[in-house]
Amino acid sequence: MLLGSRLRKIRSRTWHKERLYRLQEDGLSVWFQRRIPRAPSQHICERQSARATSPRACGAWGAFAPARCLTIAFKGRRKNLDLAAPTAEEAQRWVRGLTNLVCYCYFLSTHTWIHSYLHRADSNQDSKMSFKEIKSLLRMVNVDMNDMYAYLLFKECDHSNNDRLEGAEIEEFLRRLLKRPELEEIFHQYSGEDRVLSAPELLEFLEDQGEEGATLARAQQLIQTYELNETGGGRHGQVLMTLDGFMMYLLSPEGAALDTTHTCVFQDMNQPLAHYFISSSHNTYLTDSQIGGPSSTEAYIRAFAQGCRCVELDCWEGPGGEPIIYHGHTLTSKILFRDVVQAVRDHAFTLSPYPVILSLENHCGLEQQAAMARHLRTILGDMLVTQALDSPNPEELPSPEVMHPSPQPGWREVWWESAKQISPELSALVVYCHATRLRTLHPAPDAPQPCQVSSLSERKAKKLIREAGNSFVRHNARQLTRVYPLGLRMNSANYSPQEMWNSGCQLVALNFQTPGYEMDLNAGRFLVNGQCGYVLKPACLRQPDSTFDPEDPGPPRTTLSVQVLTAQQLPKLNAEKPHSIVDPLVRVEIHGVPADCARQETDYVLNNGFNPHWGQTLQFQLRAPELALVRFVVEDYDATSPNDFVGQFTLPLSSLKQGYRHIHLLSKDGASLSPATLFIQIRIQHP
Repeated sequence: MLLGSRLRKIRSRTWHKERLYRLQEDGLSVWFQRRIPRAPSQHICERQSARATSPRACGAWGAFAPARCLTIAFKGRRKNLDLAAPTAEEAQRWVRGLTNLVCYCYFLSTHTWIHSYLHRADSNQDSKMSFKEIKSLLRMVNVDMNDMYAYLLFKECDHSNNDRLEGAEIEEFLRRLLKRPELEEIFHQYSGEDRVLSAPELLEFLEDQGEEGATLARAQQLIQTYELNETGGGRHGQVLMTLDGFMMYLLSPEGAALDTTHTCVFQDMNQPLAHYFISSSHNTYLTDSQIGGPSSTEAYIRAFAQGCRCVELDCWEGPGGEPIIYHGHTLTSKILFRDVVQAVRDHAFTLSPYPVILSLENHCGLEQQAAMARHLRTILGDMLVTQALDSPNPEELPSPEVMHPSPQPGWREVWWESAKQISPELSALVVYCHATRLRTLHPAPDAPQPCQVSSLSERKAKKLIREAGNSFVRHNARQLTRVYPLGLRMNSANYSPQEMWNSGCQLVALNFQTPGYEMDLNAGRFLVNGQCGYVLKPACLRQPDSTFDPEDPGPPRTTLSVQVLTAQQLPKLNAEKPHSIVDPLVRVEIHGVPADCARQETDYVLNNGFNPHWGQTLQFQLRAPELALVRFVVEDYDATSPNDFVGQFTLPLSSLKQGYRHIHLLSKDGASLSPATLFIQIRIQHP
């Protein structure tokens, strides 16, 4: 791959061009050169995957044998790259090579991360490291190592005995620095004296982990995937796993805390819309505060990129007969309604194929309402739901699956709308989400109103939960409820969405532009089911005669134990202060019904953000585990002021895997902090 291969790029049955493709030295990008001399291009391939050819691609490629074909799937909006190799063997080399690179992504990011600091610590840029420069490197990577120990490690690697490390000596120093004793200990428990894992030995580890579907074939597959050494120290023709392969597996998505089977759509998508939590945004047009912040169509694009399925449009009278969107009676900037509808058309379904609900807060007169209806029809076309769909049960809302009837070219949308005086043109577009004031939680049993949607402030919703918890749960099993933040939140702060989910509210709207633990919970809730924006509610929240009350969930049913072992390469918070080192602690939070909400934390480790060790166990008793979210937080301890946030990761308890797992930390705004990780052991016990 480093030498390059001449592969044919395929766009259709008739369009295929030969290109020279070559993996770059960084292992993170693939460069290609056109046959006609032009500026070369490169594809960034970090976190990509190479997969076997799909039937669609085989049909398009026609003359090319399927064994010669491969598809490189890119993360994000970039289109797949369909290629044909000269031989089946060469195609397989690229597939295996790229697959290994994806698995090896953590090691590549670690290598790139520490080498960037190495370059900065080399003060005279002579590619040699004095002990003083090594000490500077250690401070940069967040470790305050004892001088005596650091010098001993330095001298052990200084084979030339010239008080300088260079070339292989530097690499040896870094290898020793990056050692993971806790992983080596686990590996040696299962590998025995020969220090390599056979498939049966790896199977024993998987069974102890509690891995579902642990078989000898599965163990063999993992060795073939993660063992970079082709021989693996083989004995008697076996393919074996070395310590490097074992570490690579545990640092891969398959070794992470999130169940990989939950990262695609795995839930039943054929139930009524009211049976799902639906990722929802409030004041979607804002990129900052609701008093004077800018409005932008980019905010809608960002929300859709996060899997949002319900967005809000505050519609006001605009000049020239064109309705505008902004936060009324404030200094927020204004954008055209039609521009937002175009952004919906172009970006609503880039991540998820399931229906989008537009929440129209309508302050327009009848004439501009008609203009709104015209823009919706002309811009969205057949994407728009304008009449009821065929349904086996007309007394229930349609399902997410019914609402996107593939293989039609456009996806359908549901509409939500509220106003006092509605133009007939706009009213005709409201099919499944009729705005209504919630007057009672006890409708007549023979008169279900599934197409009515109530919009409640967080204060009203909390009052209903507190005073009529079970009745509210039953109401939300039949109809959609939208909850929005109080208008007093001038800085666009958020409320905790967990309270609303506990009672079955589907459209729990948050200010997506405001980071914080509330948005961490939202991201964690919708992290699963392919991040499609729809998550099936637990059975106790879907039954019309449910007896569940979030204020009285019953006795504990589940015990969660988290042993916090170590952390790796935590980010440095004060880069401008070279002598500032993180004193990390780990907090585990449970967000669920009130009786389950809890938090516990470890002690802090003084002056070590590089490889701190705790070995402490935190334990929680849960009454409604099916609703619980688990949030892992790392903070920098401070005795005189509030701790500084370092990183976090949130996921549903039901998607948390048992055994030894890595938590890949995220920043305040949800971006990856790779290579920063936590290493933990999870135990979940049911009575």
